[in-house]
Amino acid sequence: MNFTEITVSTTTEASDSVSRILMDAGAAGTQILDRNDLPDIDHPLHDWELMDQSVIDAFPEETEVKAWFPEAQMRAVTEELRSRFDALRASGLNTGTLAVRTALAKEEEWNETWKKYYKPFRAGKKIVIKPTWETWSGNADDLIVEIDPGMAFGTGTHETTALCVEMTEDYYHRGKMLDIGTGSGILAICAARLGAGQITAVDIDPDAVRVAEENVRQNGLEGCITVKQGDLLEGLSERFDFAVANILAPIIIRLCPALFRHLTPGAVFICSGILIEQKEEVQNALSACGYRMLDFRSRGEWCAFAVQKPE
Repeated sequence: MNFTEITVSTTTEASDSVSRILMDAGAAGTQILDRNDLPDIDHPLHDWELMDQSVIDAFPEETEVKAWFPEAQMRAVTEELRSRFDALRASGLNTGTLAVRTALAKEEEWNETWKKYYKPFRAGKKIVIKPTWETWSGNADDLIVEIDPGMAFGTGTHETTALCVEMTEDYYHRGKMLDIGTGSGILAICAARLGAGQITAVDIDPDAVRVAEENVRQNGLEGCITVKQGDLLEGLSERFDFAVANILAPIIIRLCPALFRHLTPGAVFICSGILIEQKEEVQNALSACGYRMLDFRSRGEWCAFAVQKPE
């Protein structure tokens, strides 16, 4: 089957929203190319941030989101995208031009294109995120997480996922864990590598559930991670000692009162998917529910909180 490749020029701030619009319109997959995600090769923070110059040179100068649609869908897709992009511009978000380019692509071409940009990298002190098709030679005590994100959100390279991985490494100490909006399953698998033995990973998207289940199998963690399809806390009755939600700020605000009741005394909750300008609104909602602030971190346009239910 032949596909049409759509490339949308946008900004770092709007790239996730553009990607979601494309997926909602029926894209077979999306890819965000953003130079802000690349390490500074002249001033790397760690030796593992070194990257081949050819990979950096291949990135476009401005942020681009690519998506692939079966050719037969293109007439309907074009109209839907025009309407959705107009609404996104009107939202006040800095969207950039949202200029759209199209090109023909064979299935085997788009299916492999994004993989050349996805390489193993260290997240936190010991966690190493490794694509299933790549190799890694590092330290003996590295905790390897093998991920094939497929059509699900969660390669680990996005600022929000990286913040959640780092904070999970710092704050997970005990007990049952809940991963809300698991995507590729990356945060649940990281927690399992850090010692969590009873993990429930939930996502509303059936494609994400399928991808997460495959990644759990790939990492040999079927015995400690259960992946479920559901809307946030729907159908859950047990209480948890640790929870993480890398979703969107309005959903976190709506979620936090009900989640408070699902947490044991002393439980830690890590949340991200929050833009810097949404920080105060989310912080106020968490405080109003009774959570105690443990930590706040930011990276780029995004931030994350670690909070605790009082003992």
